[in-house]
Amino acid sequence: MKSTILADTGLLIIRLGTGICFIFIHGLAKLTGGPERWTALGKSMENIGISFLPVVWGFLAAFAETFGALFIVAGFMFRTSSFMLGFTMFVAMMVHLGRLDPWGRVAHPMELMFVFFGLMLIGPGRFSIDRWLRSRALKPDDKA
Repeated sequence: MKSTILADTGLLIIRLGTGICFIFIHGLAKLTGGPERWTALGKSMENIGISFLPVVWGFLAAFAETFGALFIVAGFMFRTSSFMLGFTMFVAMMVHLGRLDPWGRVAHPMELMFVFFGLMLIGPGRFSIDRWLRSRALKPDDKA
């Protein structure tokens, strides 16, 4: 039991630290940048062979880095948010590889991609909205 609480607390710390950093360092500036910024960001998808609707892809990346990160913090729609952020980091990694950037520039999004895909598999832990919602759904209806 003690190790479960420690693991859930560790997940909470990772969720809070990573999510808050993503919101304020990456997401908000991109989200509030508007269509010009979204288009520039969305053109990154060309690195994986997708060249249509860059404004949509850019908005989705900015949305993931802001609201997906907020959902990571709260543990809400956790696996979906983790996947969105992991995919966004995959695209960022491919941008740096495509530019032949130094390894240090490639490694940062690659590390975060692994973190988000790992979190997607692990789940949000006990201290999350997803866990609370699941526990509510499993309780018998008190109104019967």
